[in-house]
Amino acid sequence: MKNAMRRHLSMPGLLRLVCGEFEQIPDPVDSRGSALRDCLASGLAVFLLKFPSLLQFDTEARRGRNPAVAHNLRALFGVARPPSDTAMRERLDRVDHRKLRGCFSKALAQLQRGKVLEQFTAFDGHVLLSLDGTQYFSSNKVRCAACCRKRHRNGATSYYHQMLAGALVHPDLEVVFPVAPEMIEKEDGASKNDCEQNAARRFAEGYRREHPHPKTVVPQDGLASKGPHIKLLRSRDLRYILGAKPGDRKFLFDRAKDRPEARTLKKTERAKKGRIAHEFRWPGDAPPDETRSDVRADLLEYAEVRPDGSKTGWSLAAAPPLDEATANRAVRAARSRWRIENETFNVLKNRGCEFEHNFGHGEKNLSSVFATLCLPAFLIDQIQERCCALFKRAKRYQERKLYLWREPGHCFGTVGMPDWETLWRVMATPGPGIEAESILDKSALDSC
Repeated sequence: MKNAMRRHLSMPGLLRLVCGEFEQIPDPVDSRGSALRDCLASGLAVFLLKFPSLLQFDTEARRGRNPAVAHNLRALFGVARPPSDTAMRERLDRVDHRKLRGCFSKALAQLQRGKVLEQFTAFDGHVLLSLDGTQYFSSNKVRCAACCRKRHRNGATSYYHQMLAGALVHPDLEVVFPVAPEMIEKEDGASKNDCEQNAARRFAEGYRREHPHPKTVVPQDGLASKGPHIKLLRSRDLRYILGAKPGDRKFLFDRAKDRPEARTLKKTERAKKGRIAHEFRWPGDAPPDETRSDVRADLLEYAEVRPDGSKTGWSLAAAPPLDEATANRAVRAARSRWRIENETFNVLKNRGCEFEHNFGHGEKNLSSVFATLCLPAFLIDQIQERCCALFKRAKRYQERKLYLWREPGHCFGTVGMPDWETLWRVMATPGPGIEAESILDKSALDSC
């Protein structure tokens, strides 16, 4: 298959890029054991290959029970000396998870150079950056210095970790590209928990620092349609399409309720059971609340009438000036906000990535480092699904996408692979009667 794997947007190129970032992180421990680069690359392999636990990874990679795994770690990930599960936890607990942000920015820079992000422009030349928070750890006993605390009415205390995650999404595409997350955790010496609003400020600053050029629209839920948050987004040159409920934004709706200059638009489209009517109304701009008169947003009210007569609708506070050409695109962009839930968090938590599994909590940074490492692994999978022809071919021969994510781990532990292209060609070969040895390089098999 000619040009089956793009040089920079395939597994080998992306791993070289990400592992190159690992090599730039200063090692906090002067040890004769596994290098920090090997520990980080091994942690990335755990998530890429969907290992259910570090113990299984340690058993197969280091203790010699599966020579194929040790060979493939060297050949495919460049891990010269796989660390034990204990050594990996101890080493990564001392790493600042913010040092891993370069993995995301370098990968997205390659997407931009490869003209892939041009395919993600969905609103007047802008990319859509969906934001939402999620919890990935909670316990009544296990805790670390960075844990946030929640006191319950019965006197019990629970400890948890959350992050504010963002992903580039498109209304017509299932593929998403996560960007560097912002952890919601207690800082050293702080007496109060961190919050999503503070994390949003750090997220916006980090995103614009690392990605200053892409024109960006941020779709978020109704909790974000507040004056301070809108002002924050505007200060970072980020346009927005935010949910707005009449009960939460009464001042905004009252100001826009009886405006005579309100514009409307009605259109219909064919559906399987009849025609669906779409109704748009935008009264104009107004402050989202009475305390922020200097911040203004356009209100857009939308209703959908189905063939059976049922009607649903919602309202949006949007930064783009709305007209007949942009109202429908604004609604479609707002709907794509759910891709951060369905195509990102749901996949990470329920499709084999084990995002909520406690691989190790540590005393300081370990939980955050593992959660951050899970996202570059997911990003690599998503880039391959969009850009790698061999990966797409392998996907066609799997009955479910869940099998596609797990199959590389099965091949990884079965036989030694000389390179990633061989692994994907094995997965893309139809029929159970095809033997892997007929495709693999014999010298790689003999070295196992």
